[in-house]
Amino acid sequence: MKYSIFALSILTSLSVFSQNSEYKLSSYLTEGTKAPNTHYLGEAWLNAIIHDDTELGYNITKATFKANSTLDWHKHSSAQVLIIVDGEAYYQESGKEPLILKEGDVIKCEKNIEHWHSSTKFSDVTYLALYSGEQPTTWTEVLSQEYYDEVAEKLKITHKDN
Repeated sequence: MKYSIFALSILTSLSVFSQNSEYKLSSYLTEGTKAPNTHYLGEAWLNAIIHDDTELGYNITKATFKANSTLDWHKHSSAQVLIIVDGEAYYQESGKEPLILKEGDVIKCEKNIEHWHSSTKFSDVTYLALYSGEQPTTWTEVLSQEYYDEVAEKLKITHKDN
């Protein structure tokens, strides 16, 4: 009993120190804010984990898209890395075939390459996007629901074959 009380008092004091308010703490698990319906179809939430940090020189944004949601075609003035942390996504660069990204996949899009990415037709997706804060995203073309549906159908057939 004496040891239990001693252990409990040590754990309590450690937990007090671990919650020091001098630290700036955030969580990538936070859903974020619902994004306005600009440059995408469907529903999306954004959590700016690291944003405009001049010392680091890059941003990290967590994005969650509900199934059947997609971004328009766009490009960035720096390379962008997408890390799929949950669900499945479609991804396509201009002039290339679309593909399905799954949980654990990491893909890098070089700077100024026009591309789009989204949830799949039947799966939500959550990803971390790493990119420079130099210039805002350049939106180049609307990705229509019809095109998205064609990609979904094409990849569904390909996905079944694998």
